Amino acid sequence: MFLNVLAQTTTDTGAQGGFTFSSLLLPILLGLFIFMMFRKQKKTQKTVQEQRTQMVPGTEVMTQFGLFGTIVSVDQEENKAVLELSPGNTATIHLQALTKVVTAQPEETETEDAVVPDDASSLTGEIEQDRRDAAAEAPQDETPDETLKRLDRENKKDN
Repeated sequence: MFLNVLAQTTTDTGAQGGFTFSSLLLPILLGLFIFMMFRKQKKTQKTVQEQRTQMVPGTEVMTQFGLFGTIVSVDQEENKAVLELSPGNTATIHLQALTKVVTAQPEETETEDAVVPDDASSLTGEIEQDRRDAAAEAPQDETPDETLKRLDRENKKDN
């Protein structure tokens, strides 16, 4: 009799909530989520630390609110930096407001052969050529009535 009760309880517990794959999936996903969160935080801290080492007096930087300036002095204890926005114009800001170090990008050298047109006529070459041909065919000293008659004749030819 004891064996019958034991057999029934083991089959009932397996059906009601024993160890299944879905019960293992939630803790695994939670652990993966926490791992990814800490990993991203480490990467962010690393980039911030790299930027802080680059932020020395004389470095050109950009703030969160879009101001560009050159660092004059940095006070690590009070988390403040003095930026020179233009000659003789300085601003004191919090170090966390400095978002990136501006690096000088190499300027692209343009060749002397490159010619830039004054207008977009070169982009519409075929259409522009058709207009010139039509203008050359049309008489220059036409009255508006004569122009209408000529256009009517040209339409009749096309149809």
